[in-house]
Amino acid sequence: MITCGEVLVELLEAYGVDTVFGIPGVHTVELYRGLPATAIRHQTPRHEQGAGFMADGYARVTGKPGVCFIITGPGMTNIATAMGQAYADSIPMLVISSVNNRAELGMGAGRLHELPGQRQLIAGVTAFSHTLMRPDELPAVLARAFAVFNSARPRPVHIEIPLDVITAPADHLSRKPAALPSRPGPAPAAIAQAATMLQQARNPVVLLGGGSADAAEPARQLVEALDAPTLLTINAKGVLPPGHPLSLGSNQSLQPVRELVKAADLVLAIGTELGETDYDVVFDGGFGIQGQLIRIDIDAEQLNRNFPADLAILSDARLAMDALLESLAQSTTADRASGRARVTAVQAQLDRQWPTAWSAQRQVLQTVQQALPGVIIAGDSTQPVYSGNHLYEAAEPRRWFNSSTGYGTLGYGLPAAIGAKLAAPERPVVALIGDGGIQFTLPELASAVEAGAPVIVLLWNNSGYGEIKHYMERREIPTIGVDIYTPDFQTIARGFGCHAEQADSFEQLHTLLQAAAKADRPTLIEVREDADFIAGQAR
Repeated sequence: MITCGEVLVELLEAYGVDTVFGIPGVHTVELYRGLPATAIRHQTPRHEQGAGFMADGYARVTGKPGVCFIITGPGMTNIATAMGQAYADSIPMLVISSVNNRAELGMGAGRLHELPGQRQLIAGVTAFSHTLMRPDELPAVLARAFAVFNSARPRPVHIEIPLDVITAPADHLSRKPAALPSRPGPAPAAIAQAATMLQQARNPVVLLGGGSADAAEPARQLVEALDAPTLLTINAKGVLPPGHPLSLGSNQSLQPVRELVKAADLVLAIGTELGETDYDVVFDGGFGIQGQLIRIDIDAEQLNRNFPADLAILSDARLAMDALLESLAQSTTADRASGRARVTAVQAQLDRQWPTAWSAQRQVLQTVQQALPGVIIAGDSTQPVYSGNHLYEAAEPRRWFNSSTGYGTLGYGLPAAIGAKLAAPERPVVALIGDGGIQFTLPELASAVEAGAPVIVLLWNNSGYGEIKHYMERREIPTIGVDIYTPDFQTIARGFGCHAEQADSFEQLHTLLQAAAKADRPTLIEVREDADFIAGQAR
């Protein structure tokens, strides 16, 4: 007899899944029965939240869904935060959980791991959540999940399977993956109208979001055809190459850039929700669009959120940009101010106003890039990440991401970096994380050692929740709860089987990073904010 759980892993493999993150428990062990018959590898985190963050990091690097096996009850409440981060940042994630036997659901009998309304609890952080009541539902529900990942705005999907369904006979089920729908293309009339508006615009601006991450080449061609200053959300970093003359990076919250956007007679926004964590990180409501707005998005509901569009185009970003390029090539564009000159003027203003405290953090990031060509940086909510969101230019898409966007959780950086390293073992991967954030998921160092994932943990140590402390000080709020005890991270890292060092100069940091990239195990490199080579630049 082949069980539903065994058919499940066969179908996952047929859909291209090669990695599953999970912690086996008595309610999920039957999901593991069929794994040895597949090529799917299993990685064991030390907490279900770590499983979700690893799946997130894997998905951000590959564009494929990260997959998790999670027990009912505490497993689902533990992973909910990671699902929330993935939901906020439009990351594909498939969470397959157990749930009690069908006859026991909703009875409140105090069964092991019983969680009344598990689907309702998790519904707010998923594209959909489904309870598999019969094995025969499995192929259709998986097809629906992968249709979301492949053809819609990608977000987590949750499938819960009762214990008696996991073990039910399923020999008769097809193992053939469904034909997935293609991504939606734009309406020709809408493209024609957009092209006319763009041709008539005299000072357009382009806003590129994470939805354009897989369309770097058409994005570059489009902004160059329009000669338009371009802004990238944090998840779109790398869509334009470093130093591109039309790029103003991810500085939508800074006043010179805001003035440029407000002065634009037309804004073209592609694959961006125009949300607070990219456009208003200073939380003053100061980002505004006064000209016409064309929005292109794969999510119909998003097209008029935050900023209503004058023209809303439901489409995959690449398909829409390809169509726009073809349409624009067939006619001439109105005379307009030089986009490159406008970018140069705004960039000069930005260069004069960078905070002094960012100087050392910028040099840390530059040292990472110089020492580690092709690096992937998975960041947490920590000061060098906040400044890096403004200063850092990724060489390619999917090479800089962090949890300061969207949901904004702590503890993300380390497990996300592990997932990223498993997805791209040939590339150096850095977890950029603070001493506060790493204590949320510090045991995942053991997971990295066990998985043979030699990530580089670049630990920014300011002995507490430094960013929140400064925020409280600026508002004259007593700094309670932010000066936390910080342990000896190097000793702890070595105890987990990692290398560990402290950098005392930028030259030494460069050397340590290069050595860590060649190591056979994770390396923790501690950078103290009060070290002379850091503090001296901040003064």
